[in-house]
Amino acid sequence: MLLRKLRILARNSITRAEQPRDLLMNRPSFWFPWWTGLYPWAPFPPFNFWPPQITWIPNNFFGAFYPQPRCIPWSNALPPQIPTSSFNMDSTGDEPRPKRLKTAEDSRPGWNSHVKASHLPSSSSHVQDAASNVKISRHWEDFSQYHMENPSAQLGDVQSPAKFDFTVLSYNILSQDLLEDNSQLYNHCRRNVLFWSYRLPNILKEIKEMNADILCLQEVQEDHYKNQIKPSLEAFGYHCEFKSRTGSKPDGCAICFRASKFVLTLVKPVEYFRRNMMLLDRDNVGLILLLQPRVDGEAPTICVANTHLLYNPRRGDIKLAQLAILLAEISRVSLLKDSSVCPIILCGDFNSVPGSPLYSFIREGMLNYEGMPIGEVSGQQESSSGRRPLSFPIWPGTLGISQDCVYETKNKSGKPEGNTGDKAQDKRVESSLHHNFSLSSVYSHYVCGTGMPEVTTCHSTTALTVDYIFYSPAKGDVFVRPGASEPRHGLKLLGRLALLTEQDLWNIRALPNENNSSDHLSLLAKFRLEFVIHNQKEESVDVPEATALILPGPN
Repeated sequence: MLLRKLRILARNSITRAEQPRDLLMNRPSFWFPWWTGLYPWAPFPPFNFWPPQITWIPNNFFGAFYPQPRCIPWSNALPPQIPTSSFNMDSTGDEPRPKRLKTAEDSRPGWNSHVKASHLPSSSSHVQDAASNVKISRHWEDFSQYHMENPSAQLGDVQSPAKFDFTVLSYNILSQDLLEDNSQLYNHCRRNVLFWSYRLPNILKEIKEMNADILCLQEVQEDHYKNQIKPSLEAFGYHCEFKSRTGSKPDGCAICFRASKFVLTLVKPVEYFRRNMMLLDRDNVGLILLLQPRVDGEAPTICVANTHLLYNPRRGDIKLAQLAILLAEISRVSLLKDSSVCPIILCGDFNSVPGSPLYSFIREGMLNYEGMPIGEVSGQQESSSGRRPLSFPIWPGTLGISQDCVYETKNKSGKPEGNTGDKAQDKRVESSLHHNFSLSSVYSHYVCGTGMPEVTTCHSTTALTVDYIFYSPAKGDVFVRPGASEPRHGLKLLGRLALLTEQDLWNIRALPNENNSSDHLSLLAKFRLEFVIHNQKEESVDVPEATALILPGPN
């Protein structure tokens, strides 16, 4: 009888190493507070942990709460389908973590002293963590060899070809207020790397090293922008424009450009909030600038747009409506004197993944959304919620924007032009969105050679691509979409700064970390604008910045 009870007691008390049943680590609510200094970037082993004799990976830690990642960050074992080499990472710090003697700090009250957690980083201040010394090494991918000049191409004595090269940086720098309001996303981080006093110098250093001609920044906190970011960027030679989010939100979007390379001709802030319209009751914003290159002759104006769309994965209808407003505003300001469209660069955090309906709509210019659940528009996550299909039409007619993402013009009767009166035909039209821009993505979203997906954000709960640089490709560009219309004025992609995989980022403790102070990676691309110069030389007159037209936002 006694032996039988002992066996029952053993089964109820001892947890198997292969899959611990009572391990509190399986519950995402039990993360040890990072401010205590106990394993500040990894889950805290609970008191009933039974030390296994093998390298152990929790089978269901990412169960109902988190998606199973391709690489468990704190495990020494990698899935067989993931290559163990990181060709775009520095080898410094990749050596095995040195063994150390047990210290008094490890025997603090409440700590199970016989837990073998050598695969987790030590929190001792005097022990140097190898991962903290590893810096991201992102190589430059050069496409200029695909755009070699053709010496046989002659335009005659009247005209001669000209070119203008420039670089664009898109970067979500992570607002400090949003970081503190969503601290559960940064349980993997050490405390000191989350302070603004630590993050700001890193962000400014990275921007300075990138040396881009145009900056598109998201999650720029307004007080930090006015007091620190703007003065610093102006000292670097940038002219800065900013649009804060509506309501009481403290952050917004900024576009900065080198005053030595561009003249500002137009500023258009874009607000997505509409009073008394439930679909558009969010405070996200966008910002559009028209920039004139400082060159001899008359080069086409470049339209630069920057935005940060709604995050909520279950509200794809709101995201599409916000995007439609931005595209309508771009259509309104991007027409040139010859009725053609100027080159467009569209940057930002779109909170949508590659291949999602929203992403495909931007690239392909069309989206048939009939029967599409609102939770599938962005492709951020799969869940049982957000299954309601998109309505016909997505936004009400009072918005004044058609399904072609342009502002409607009304006829004499006060009705929008193009209304046929055929309800069946109207329904087919309403279930399809269009825009008239030919846009390509700077990034292909997969690492060359390995086929591993790139990511632009990586923190405690997710690793995805949500940030993009879209542009109007010129004829013969590397990434022009087959069958796409070729704009009269387009850009050629000369190069880009390579992105990383989730595995690469977890090798350096994800984002943010000691060297990268945002939870997003920066995106950098180099473009070439080709145009024609008339040889009948005239004195060029620079347009002073004071003549820039600043258009008001919606009332």
